[in-house]
Amino acid sequence: MLRLTEIKLPLDHAEADLAIAVAKKLQVSEQQLLNIEVFKRSYDARKKTNVLLIYQVNVELSKADEEAALERFAKQSSVRIAPDTSYKFVTNIPDTFPAADQQRPIIIGFGPCGILAALVLAQMGLKPIVLERGQDVKQRTQDTWDLWRKGNLHTESNVQFGEGGAGTFSDGKLYSQVKDKRHLGRKVLTEFVKAGAPAEILVDSKPHIGTFKLVKMVESMRAEIIELGGEIRFGAKVETVHREPSLENSDAERTGQITGITLSNGETLHTRHLISAIGHSARDSFEMLLEQGVYIEPKPFSIGFRIEHPQSVIDAARFGDNAGNPILGAADYKLVHHCDNGRSVYSFCMCPGGTVVAATSEPGRVVTNGMSQYSRNERNANAAVVVGITPEQDYPEHVLAGIDLQRDLESLAYELGGGDYSAPAQLVGDFLKDKPSTGPRSVKPSYQPGVRYGDLSKLLPEFAVAAIREAIPEFNKQIKGFSMSDAVLTGVETRTSSPICIKRDKDFQNINTTGLYPAGEGAGYAGGILSAAIDGIKVAEAIALDLLSSQPE
Repeated sequence: MLRLTEIKLPLDHAEADLAIAVAKKLQVSEQQLLNIEVFKRSYDARKKTNVLLIYQVNVELSKADEEAALERFAKQSSVRIAPDTSYKFVTNIPDTFPAADQQRPIIIGFGPCGILAALVLAQMGLKPIVLERGQDVKQRTQDTWDLWRKGNLHTESNVQFGEGGAGTFSDGKLYSQVKDKRHLGRKVLTEFVKAGAPAEILVDSKPHIGTFKLVKMVESMRAEIIELGGEIRFGAKVETVHREPSLENSDAERTGQITGITLSNGETLHTRHLISAIGHSARDSFEMLLEQGVYIEPKPFSIGFRIEHPQSVIDAARFGDNAGNPILGAADYKLVHHCDNGRSVYSFCMCPGGTVVAATSEPGRVVTNGMSQYSRNERNANAAVVVGITPEQDYPEHVLAGIDLQRDLESLAYELGGGDYSAPAQLVGDFLKDKPSTGPRSVKPSYQPGVRYGDLSKLLPEFAVAAIREAIPEFNKQIKGFSMSDAVLTGVETRTSSPICIKRDKDFQNINTTGLYPAGEGAGYAGGILSAAIDGIKVAEAIALDLLSSQPE
């Protein structure tokens, strides 16, 4: 099987054109093509009048034809043997693994990271115990809508906490910048498809699922974990981890050893292998880990607003006359600007055809995020427009000072929004003119429970306001209409990533706590559904390798 890349065809090409292009590329006849399978499909829309589809394909030829083709294209990377993208564990697992009395690993958190960690551990026969402070995805969906529709916050069951993690109420993007030589991302996507995700996520270069499909998929993966011997508990908040002095590593940097956890109901579970996949909003859990002596560092994150435009404006700016083509779908964008004051402003978590959602998890605070369904057919596009901040410059006081800053901004947003979980908002034209807004114009905000118009410059530090005001007109040079006066800004966006890093070593354990495997977004090692899921696989493998190394021969 050969892998061909950079096969370019017009957007409106006929189905037969792909085989013609492949045969021409390989310098063979169409009759010599035994099979063609599309591996990836992307598009190039840099020229709006000539949008191209770009294919990577797997091609089957006879053995003799394949050898001849490889010889012809020996110096071209666009023709090569198709790599094996199936998942393989890092080492051979003996039939005696795991032992019948093997202590079960525990996973805290059942978002993308925790789900894939639990699934891989279960597939290895290790029967993990998963502890999720929130509710199952059906109950969680009801609780989340209760905030959006009625302003009733459920502090343990919301956009941030519950089965599926924060990614459940998002655009469901399934691509990342993670280097993935072992094709772990393919493993994730394959498991998602097996659980009910659309098969095209294996082909699209920028796959997404959307909230409703994520809900059903998560339930299916949970069922498989349980069938393989895993256990999943909801409403199971970990009150403390037990970290005892490490005698076996007394001369090493690790000064503690995980021995178990205690839940808020008083129950204690014992384990020496604990995955912390708690997500970026588990602030009380960060505080608890720090109190127990776990090594944590502050890290950079970003703050800003959500911006909403008509999706039609973004489609026209990106695709021109091809806007609305079903192959292209709703257009997205990715923007960055380096400002005169030394700050960087960038777009984050762009949601085509989506909505701005209330994403708080604490009383008396307002946080925004973005969400899309699989169809991406809502009238507005939205994205975060955020400014990067660093602990050295912006919150140097202590390890968890970034959380204090987030809370201060979220509390101010709650106040400016009227104190009922409505969000403060401002028209882009007014924001750029430093003029308070009094109401909407042509762009209707999608945030629920609702918005209160005013002056968003009161919400962020002066440097952030100045940076965003400089960036928006610059972004308009790339996306025509981005600075349209009727576009809506909604605040505040604070949870772009975790404000801390639970530092780990090359064996994926915390640098001063043996048996603690920090993972995913909350630990500072992922930034989205796919990267978090990949990280879950890596820590699950690390636990298996540790157990294999200690297993008697």
